[in-house]
Amino acid sequence: QVQLVESGGGLVQAGGSLRLSCAASGSIFSIGAMGWYRQAPGKQRELVAVMPISGNSNYADSVKGRFISSRDNAKNTVYLQMNSLKPEDTATYYCEATVRERRGSIWRDYWGRGTQVTVSS
Repeated sequence: QVQLVESGGGLVQAGGSLRLSCAASGSIFSIGAMGWYRQAPGKQRELVAVMPISGNSNYADSVKGRFISSRDNAKNTVYLQMNSLKPEDTATYYCEATVRERRGSIWRDYWGRGTQVTVSS
C-alpha cells in the first residue's frame, strides 16, 4: 500500500503565503506524475498543479503566477508554495500520485486525505 500525507495547511489572511507538503510512503517502486487538487465546499474537485517526473509543472489558470509546485524525487515529496492567497483559494487541498508498487506492476493513483487552507479577507 501507498500513503500520501499532506501538511502545511492553515488559516492565513488574504495576500499571505502557505507552503503545503505531501510525502509518499509505503510500497513504492517508482512514482510518476504527482499533482495538487483542491475542493471548496459545494464545488467539484479541481486541478491546481500537476508535476511530471521531470520538466515543468502545469497550473490551473486561477493560480498561475501565484503558486509554485516542486518535487523532491529522492524524498518522494511534493510541495506547493502558495503566494498572494485570495479568499477564493479556500479549500481542502489534496495530493495525488501515480505509483508503481513493484517492477512491472501497473500504475495506480493514490490520494491523500487533504489539508484545509482557509484564506480570510
